[in-house]
Amino acid sequence: MSTPTLSSMKSFASLSKVMALGFIRDKTSVFFTILFPLMFLVLIGLLLGGDSGSKSEVLQVGRVAAFDDLTPEGRDQLKDVLSIDKTNGDLEDQLRKVEKGDYDAVITQSGGELRVYYSAADKVRSSTVRGVLESVVQNINVAATGQPPSLSLRASQVEDESITGIQYYTPGLLGWAISMSAVFGAALTLVEWRKRKILRRLRLAPVPLGSVVTARVGVSIGITMTQAVIFVGVATLPVFGLHLSGRWWLAIPLLVCGTLAFLAIGMLAGSFASTAEGASGVSNLVVLPMAFLSGSFFPLDAAPGWLQGVSQIFPLKHLTDGVRDVIVRGDGFASIVPNLAVLLAFAVVAAGISMKLFKWDDV
Repeated sequence: MSTPTLSSMKSFASLSKVMALGFIRDKTSVFFTILFPLMFLVLIGLLLGGDSGSKSEVLQVGRVAAFDDLTPEGRDQLKDVLSIDKTNGDLEDQLRKVEKGDYDAVITQSGGELRVYYSAADKVRSSTVRGVLESVVQNINVAATGQPPSLSLRASQVEDESITGIQYYTPGLLGWAISMSAVFGAALTLVEWRKRKILRRLRLAPVPLGSVVTARVGVSIGITMTQAVIFVGVATLPVFGLHLSGRWWLAIPLLVCGTLAFLAIGMLAGSFASTAEGASGVSNLVVLPMAFLSGSFFPLDAAPGWLQGVSQIFPLKHLTDGVRDVIVRGDGFASIVPNLAVLLAFAVVAAGISMKLFKWDDV
């Protein structure tokens, strides 16, 4: 029994080496698998790196006692949410700046009336400005009565104060990169091997089928881990500021199970398609909608309830949520068990269907 086992191990090692070298030498695959998704991470990281994007830009026309007479502490608090420029120019000219989008609002004060002019084009910014000004007016009115407020508000972030937006986008973009690599890689490889009669040769060669499958799976998992190391390594640079929790290593089983699920999808796509173009089209038809509906590029919190329910059927959603839970929130193994179960179940079902449709040769 030792001889067949040794032969299988040699076959596995040889096939793994050939597949890995084939991936490395294919510059297009390397670009779209690693560099292309990494560009998105860098771009989003740079956009999230500054604080200016979180402030509303307002223009103060003339003297506004509500702002000018604030205490230094109140002025510092106001600067956290509003960036205020002052001018004595004509009001109509300043309003046109709001219409063009140069500012989010114009603020004036006449006697006891504070006026805010805003554009309805950006409801989020306008609501922020109005909310801040309502708070300022309320505080001034309470102070004028000479009585302490009967109710106060204290807001606290539930996560660590160091958590930034990049913490949430890194898992999503990493999951998208892994899904592209595994789905496209499996689909295109299957079609090309069938077209070049490589599958027929492997079938006739004294190479166990298990060695071929495990070699392909092993190389794909290796690519996944390389992607993860590069993504996390770049995201943890000071310019981006990703902070890993103490249980980040729990992401490893999630990445492995996610790779298996996406490989199964790729095998299914490759079983349907008969050309490389067809395999690429089917893969795109699966990966792109899945990425958008799984929250890889933007959160789904504001999406309709039915759409959030639909997103639960996609393996990328469970991979992204699971990885985010362990590397951002520091959740334990119990929190990712449902995600692991869904990913493995999806891999088994998709692989089973693809085996039913599998063809050794073009018909």
